[in-house]
Amino acid sequence: MSGPARMALGGMAATLMAACALLPLVDTATWFLQAAILLAIQTGVGAAGRRVPLPRPLTVLVQALVTLMLLTLVFAREYALAGLVPGPEVFRFLSDLLQQGTDDVSRYAIPAPLSDGIELMLIGGVLVIGLAVDVLAATFRNAAPAGLPLLALYSVAAGLSEGSGEWVWFLIAAIGYLMLLLAEGRERLSQWGRVFGGPARAPGLEPGGAVAPVRSGRRIGAVALGIALVVPLALPAMNGGLLDGAGRGVGAGGGGGGTISAVNPLVSLRDSLNVDEDRQVLSVRTSTGDISDLYLRIVSLDDFDGTTWKPAKRQITAVPDDFPTPVGLGSTVRTSDVRTRITTADWYAQDWLPMPYPPSDVQVDGNWRYEPVGMTLVGDHGQNTRGLTYEVRSVDVQPTAQQLADAPEPPGALQREYTQIPDSLPDVVAGTARQVTDGARNPYEQAVALQDYFAVNGGFQYDTEVEVGNGSRAIARFLEDKRGFCVHYSFSMAAMARTLGIPARVAVGFAPGTPQGDGTVSVGLRDAHAWPELYFEGVGWTRFEPTPTRGTTPSYTVPNAPGNSVPDVPDVARPSDAAPSAEPSESTSCVPQDERREVCGGALPLDPGTPEDSGAPWYRTAGWVLLGAALVAVPLLPMLWRIRRRTVRLASARHAPATASAVAGGGTAGIDGESLPGVVLDEPPAEVATGHVLAVWRELTDTAWDYGITPDDALTPRKAAARIVRLGELDEVTAQSVHRVAGAVEQVLFAPRPRAVSGLADDVRGMRTALRSRASWPTRVRAVLAPRSAVRALWDLSDRWTALRARWAERLTALLRRPRPSGQRGV
Repeated sequence: MSGPARMALGGMAATLMAACALLPLVDTATWFLQAAILLAIQTGVGAAGRRVPLPRPLTVLVQALVTLMLLTLVFAREYALAGLVPGPEVFRFLSDLLQQGTDDVSRYAIPAPLSDGIELMLIGGVLVIGLAVDVLAATFRNAAPAGLPLLALYSVAAGLSEGSGEWVWFLIAAIGYLMLLLAEGRERLSQWGRVFGGPARAPGLEPGGAVAPVRSGRRIGAVALGIALVVPLALPAMNGGLLDGAGRGVGAGGGGGGTISAVNPLVSLRDSLNVDEDRQVLSVRTSTGDISDLYLRIVSLDDFDGTTWKPAKRQITAVPDDFPTPVGLGSTVRTSDVRTRITTADWYAQDWLPMPYPPSDVQVDGNWRYEPVGMTLVGDHGQNTRGLTYEVRSVDVQPTAQQLADAPEPPGALQREYTQIPDSLPDVVAGTARQVTDGARNPYEQAVALQDYFAVNGGFQYDTEVEVGNGSRAIARFLEDKRGFCVHYSFSMAAMARTLGIPARVAVGFAPGTPQGDGTVSVGLRDAHAWPELYFEGVGWTRFEPTPTRGTTPSYTVPNAPGNSVPDVPDVARPSDAAPSAEPSESTSCVPQDERREVCGGALPLDPGTPEDSGAPWYRTAGWVLLGAALVAVPLLPMLWRIRRRTVRLASARHAPATASAVAGGGTAGIDGESLPGVVLDEPPAEVATGHVLAVWRELTDTAWDYGITPDDALTPRKAAARIVRLGELDEVTAQSVHRVAGAVEQVLFAPRPRAVSGLADDVRGMRTALRSRASWPTRVRAVLAPRSAVRALWDLSDRWTALRARWAERLTALLRRPRPSGQRGV
């Protein structure tokens, strides 16, 4: 294996070993196999380019183009020409997918689900780092600086990861880098006579200092260790806390197109509640005369790990024509049908569709999928809520307090799933829950006691400016400080309910908005809200409202409410500056000032988790990748073969010895198994110089052929040269160069002591330049992309196949003619 090939393999291995540090970041490792296959193709393209050889910049450019085509084939082939060639739509799609991946990194704890955006970031990042390593180590033959992109890859992974196993990944990455350095050392040592750095030392003398590679290695090693220690500290953590504040880990960030990409519920809610201008998000028109229960639910957070609530991974399906009956809802509970028409602002873009809960039918345009457990709709293939108008038919569930108090035990599977609490949850949370609910006779009374503790008699204050903490003790600190807003209250009540054995989750969306003079309801940024949902068998998931001064208290939790009914006019607590208006909100567009304040679309663009929607299996993707690579490579084979053959021939002339002996001839002269026109010898050439000169002559005639001058094997070299000069209309200087090459051929073939002739390769290059300057542009393009002389590759293959068949025929004939034993015994 050649030195550059060893360096390329070493670089690929080092990149994959460094990429192992990314494995803990996601919950599946299928992306790693895809990245390895694509990286192998990328490395192979670079090796082929160096083998030709192409100029270094062109080799890098070809690798970059192939990398882009591979990413297009895997992630955006439906937007590409022939599924492979990227266009403007591909770049827009990949940009959106990268933005989605950035949002996903912000919203998930480790290990994150492998969404399409995260997969593109992982695979694309590995390919970019692999390209940088290959360029430095193999193309430019300097492995030491290749450690810097490898370090960048590891540092990003270390900065995003959590746990105590980072040293294992650092060790693997370091071993990969050392393997790359060893490959380079082997390559340098194999080139005997080459000085590594500085003047050669005489035998027996002590070295005056470290040679260049050692000094470079020490410096780069010191820098790498320093960066490895410092960079992870500067990178944001991926996990983010339950009540993590802005600027830590999963804070808000601006998305493209005037939308906010913040996805942590706390940060998004707090930003929305603290805006200077309460801008309209949704315009709602509903058939119910009582909007106090018209909460527009976006998503439910049902996975609690002690530090955060988040959506669990769920299977999604096509949107059903008729939604199923909500889980747990019995026939004895009073219900009514509600129809709601919702229009979203043209700047509000997020994945989930705000709807009343529970929905029974949705009429909406676009690509939407249905998540059955939460009964929510999530956008597919980039679909979002920007500028939508849709209609939702929902069920208004109206249980009584007695029905909730008499609710039987929930199903065992549901009870186990929605009462899970982590061991890291402080004991004070469960202790406070037991103390607050002391004396309660059933789960309903416990739930009402928890709600009243937060909203009425616990001494809590609503404050959107509160400094929040993070980690497993965040709820404990909130119970101690008693200041916060809806996220604190909903998260804490749901966690405390779970400690009491009551199934609980958190819903995020919008509280009831403000009635307008035209009969619509305006839902603004400050209506962004979170509330707990507790499960009662026979009723289903039931809303509670622990946040003081926000939302509406459910009638079924109000003592002595006549018939547990709610007033016709909702008493929706809102800030003093948000009085009802007779006119719709003035603006639903995003202005630059809002973008800078990260307001636009800030109302809870939560993530759908990673739906386990089946995509193309990896082996099918790999097959498409290989097919795409073949479609790219096959048309380029004539050009690559021709460039390779030209390089070998002219390089042989450059390294030819200064003298040559006479050759007596017979047979046909040639090089690389090729016969030369007009050259007949009694014996093959005996000196290396003969082969070099004949190689240059072959290149001269093939170059003329590429530009339309077909070789004539019946002519001598001198006559063949005159014919090329005449048909090519070459100037006097170029004609002399052609005749000089022809004269050198006659010298090595017929002269007793041939004279050494230098500069033959430059003569051929000069003739090629002259022919190209006189040719039309179609001829020039064909000479490069589809050279006529490339047919010799097929001739060579045919000759080798004929020779192979002849050899095997001879062996078979010899085997058949081998005498058999007679089997007779002597007497």
